Amino acid sequence: MIDLVVLDMAGTTIADDGLVIEAFQAALPGHTEDQLDYVQRTMGESKISVFRAMLGEEAAAQRANLAFEEAYGTLVRAGRAAPIAGAANTIAELREAGIRVALTTGFARTTADALLAALGWQDIADLTLTPAEAGRGRPYPDLVLTALLRLQVDDVRAVAVVGDTSSDVLTGLRAGASFVGGVLTGAHDAETLRTAGATHILNSVRELPDLLL
Repeated sequence: MIDLVVLDMAGTTIADDGLVIEAFQAALPGHTEDQLDYVQRTMGESKISVFRAMLGEEAAAQRANLAFEEAYGTLVRAGRAAPIAGAANTIAELREAGIRVALTTGFARTTADALLAALGWQDIADLTLTPAEAGRGRPYPDLVLTALLRLQVDDVRAVAVVGDTSSDVLTGLRAGASFVGGVLTGAHDAETLRTAGATHILNSVRELPDLLL
């Protein structure tokens, strides 16, 4: 029995449509191809952690992260955010069945709130979490374990984690979730998700209720 589903936002329940890369390019106009490749490989991770690893200096990382969040927020407010088809119905179906749902992200709270507001999703889930609110972002288990604690779930084996990146998968495995699904609507392909250890590969989050209910 699954009591809690932890879902990623961008790429899993919300279409990315290249917004992360576009915001990164705006934040670091002098970026190299290696840096762009690193952003692609670390999709799903806390964005400030990505900039720290790339730039190696805290002040520079903070400036880049702030510029990224501002650029992404501008794109969202311009109407560029859209839900993955069927995602809202999936969340509603899970909750109606008594399963708690948490939405998690690698974005800062201001950006997460802008995304949720743009879609009218402020109350769609039982909980939304950002890395700063959990301690560490992906691929650490903190987001999943914080959701479990706040929503008073008794057993990590009663948790399902679903995301579109290898870092989502690793987070779920490290947290002890029994169901760790990779979806093909975002950054990483099936081979990458399987190699990371996904227990299930889904074409879309829409397939989740049939697997869990």
